[in-house]
Amino acid sequence: MAQALSAQVSWSVRIGSDASANRATGFKECNNICFNNKSWISTPLGLKAKNVQLKYQFKVQSTSVQQAGKSKVSVTPLELENAKEPPLNLYKPKEPYTATIVSVERIVGPKAPGETCHIVIDHGGNVPYWEGQSYGVIPPGENPKKPGTPNTVRLYSIASTRYGDSFDGKTTSLCVRRAVYYDPETGKEDPSKKGICSNFLCDSKPGDKIKITGPSGKIMLLPEDPKATHIMIATGTGVAPFRGYLRRMFMEAVPTYHFGGLAWLFLGVANTDSLLYDDEFNSYLRDYPDNFRYDKALSRQEKNKSGGKMYVQDKIEEYSDEIFKLLDSGAHIYFCGLKGMMPGIQTTLKRVAEERGENWDDKLSQLKKNKQWHVEVY
Repeated sequence: MAQALSAQVSWSVRIGSDASANRATGFKECNNICFNNKSWISTPLGLKAKNVQLKYQFKVQSTSVQQAGKSKVSVTPLELENAKEPPLNLYKPKEPYTATIVSVERIVGPKAPGETCHIVIDHGGNVPYWEGQSYGVIPPGENPKKPGTPNTVRLYSIASTRYGDSFDGKTTSLCVRRAVYYDPETGKEDPSKKGICSNFLCDSKPGDKIKITGPSGKIMLLPEDPKATHIMIATGTGVAPFRGYLRRMFMEAVPTYHFGGLAWLFLGVANTDSLLYDDEFNSYLRDYPDNFRYDKALSRQEKNKSGGKMYVQDKIEEYSDEIFKLLDSGAHIYFCGLKGMMPGIQTTLKRVAEERGENWDDKLSQLKKNKQWHVEVY
């Protein structure tokens, strides 16, 4: 497994000295990033988000693989492929599973509006999941709206395959944007109104305990057909499930799954510094040009054809003929991100359909009937 990783690999930095956590996750403490007792890249500890070099030194704390269509990463246990149905609600809010934080890394650059973190969680193989599912997280403390009761569950789309970033079926990854509130009058941050769970996750340290529920969700599961076409449309952290899809398609060596279809990702973010897992996606574009397409909409850097900000719906319109033809041929289309993304996208799709002489409402109804339409927004 480790031999398949290139020298460009980036990995989560272990900060701290929790020996039991180290044993559980297979990491060793060292100044270099280590995996399976081998040092891959020297990275300083005590990292600060404001360090400009951060974005580039381990921008994606994913494991980039130099595949060239032939070298993929071995995964285990392959028994995770045997289940006929996805695991659902193995752990519920009243009896959550206590997992351990492996790493928390900022994965956006200094010019990104806000902070987004990639968080790896060790569940010991006890909370298995499928690509496209979600975990629930219960932050510590009392529910401010119901004193005396625990905080409510927050759902997060899983950003890894069922094998996790360590490829051993014992971890999961979340992509979390820190929710903060700025007073519109003073322009200053108001800590009393910050997101409880996102700040808990982004502030966590390796070895910290975390209560999780789930997994949940079936709407975003990948279809079984390895030759299917997948059109994935994400804004911000909505890219999480698609990262899991793409790692399964292009990074992992799963004997029973050989992807031969087309995966087309549209990602909308504010600017270049806000791009998530960009190095990883570009590696797939380089190594699998016939099976992967990648288009980005940078709202604060690019203009659409009307001179306004470039959003994902503008990219959809740009490639509308291809997209509609693919949908007519059975392609699956997925949407994940803030719910505010959908009205603009729906308006664009309706306008394009009308220009093609089609009734969008009828077409959408047919897509849903055929189970080609997958939406997970929050």
